[in-house]
Amino acid sequence: MSRIGNQPVAVPANVTVTIGADTIEVKGPKGTVKTPVCSLINYEQKDGHIVLTRKDTTRQSNAQHGLRRTLLHNCILGVTEGFSKDLEVVGVGYRVAVKGPIIELQVGFSHPVLVDVPDGITASVEGNILKLSGADKVQVGEFAAQIRRIRKPEPYKGKGIKYTTEIIRRKVGKSGGKK
Repeated sequence: MSRIGNQPVAVPANVTVTIGADTIEVKGPKGTVKTPVCSLINYEQKDGHIVLTRKDTTRQSNAQHGLRRTLLHNCILGVTEGFSKDLEVVGVGYRVAVKGPIIELQVGFSHPVLVDVPDGITASVEGNILKLSGADKVQVGEFAAQIRRIRKPEPYKGKGIKYTTEIIRRKVGKSGGKK
């Protein structure tokens, strides 16, 4: 029994939701987001809410009930408020710059790393912090993870690209282990 799936999803006045055969399209002030429809779940739109119900009581439909409700809720949050991820570039000589639709990273390689910003995501830089924002939570999170993979933070000096909320567990170097 999904407690999350039983809650109705509120649809604000400035958001339009179109339930199709394959996808649900959510349009709002920040953009348009689509999420797939599950065949095990019924979607009903009434009174400014969307109610999700299971067609049967199988284990799969129970698992999909809460998931599909959360995905739909994330779409509505994305087109109204948006999602953002902040990445911090740490290290001597490490820099980040946004030049139009391209992010330029200098993170210890012999050359700058150029990353194209996908459609639907905006990037900005404040000092050594790269801010990524967009309407699709999955797209913003995946793009942030791709950038982080370019130079993961290392445990000895903490150099690399990390999330601002991330805590790097530091290790003691060679001289600290000889006692």
